[in-house]
Amino acid sequence: MKIIQYCQHVLGVGHVVRTLEISKAMAGHEIVLVNGGAPFEFPLPPHVREHRLPVLMMDAEFKGLITPEKGRTVEEVKSMRGSRLFDLIAAESPDLFIVELFPFGRRSFAFEIEPVLRAIRERRLPACYVACSLRDILVERTKNWDAYEKEVVNRLNAYFDALIIHADPGIIRLEETFSKAAEIKIPVFYSGFVAQRIEPGARLRIRRSLNLSDGGSLLVASIGGGKVGFPLLQAVITAFQSLSPDEPDWHLVLFTGPFMEEEAFQVLYAQATSRVEVLRFSTDFPSYLAAADLSVSMAGYNTCMNILAAKIPALLFPFNQNREQRMRAERLKEIGAVEILEECDLERGRLIERIRSASSKKWRISKPVELEGALQSARWLIRRAAG
Repeated sequence: MKIIQYCQHVLGVGHVVRTLEISKAMAGHEIVLVNGGAPFEFPLPPHVREHRLPVLMMDAEFKGLITPEKGRTVEEVKSMRGSRLFDLIAAESPDLFIVELFPFGRRSFAFEIEPVLRAIRERRLPACYVACSLRDILVERTKNWDAYEKEVVNRLNAYFDALIIHADPGIIRLEETFSKAAEIKIPVFYSGFVAQRIEPGARLRIRRSLNLSDGGSLLVASIGGGKVGFPLLQAVITAFQSLSPDEPDWHLVLFTGPFMEEEAFQVLYAQATSRVEVLRFSTDFPSYLAAADLSVSMAGYNTCMNILAAKIPALLFPFNQNREQRMRAERLKEIGAVEILEECDLERGRLIERIRSASSKKWRISKPVELEGALQSARWLIRRAAG
């Protein structure tokens, strides 16, 4: 089966990571991954090839699109992207077209997505099964919420054959952040959460690579893509450096994310020691979590699912620009999987105590969480597309 996955990231790397996990679960099929966000290095499975569009990103205020493409305006890049996406669908003639987030999000990219969807429905492009791939929680909008929901429902019902939600409905359901869910007429499937797989032996391998003693403790701190979250990592380093001399076997690994500004990265990197390692990004991040005794992070989708898969204690500091991370953190706190950090907890003394307390607890949750979302997504979508 020929499959095209469209994924456009604008802030972090989570959308691409989740999409790639679903790609991996579709081994045996030919996949084209369409990506037009800021480039970063990630390995592709043998059955996946990337089709890069000219780069478009959101500006710092999230008010409009910008492009790093030298000598080209945003409108020129939009025209190029629209033509290339349309031509790709025509040339590849996929059996399955998976669109990540749109029409719930990425509405600034409707200029390239909607003409393709309309052409598929009107048979001006080859017929194929079209699915929307959606994460667990929608970001709220302060203006015209009712009009937004009506537009989403209209686009879903007009252009898509199915909606697949990468969440465990026992934790969060679509209608909790989208009030018109009942008006969606196409099939809706909850796949469970998409979590990256942890390789057997990962914990021992990472701990040996860090020369951790048998009784040593590993703290992993991370902030996703790195565009936001610097104060959290700085607070963690400051607290870690204040651990008393009778706690010499602690080791800290910080992941800044590939998109952290170079100046901010260097500030953190300058504080590295024999016990503090500062890295930008690693495709082996799930293994570091598996090796950890505690994770301190923000509350993005992929980090939270990696924590659940690793079964380790965690302190979450939600990104407060919108409700998404706070809601996810609170749901996971309700089942005992995590604890939540507030702004006041970043003060050195308080953070030290939160780290000591959380790392001393045994990880347990009050209810199971479905984490096989990648496999369930692949099976369900391929079965539906095959008819």
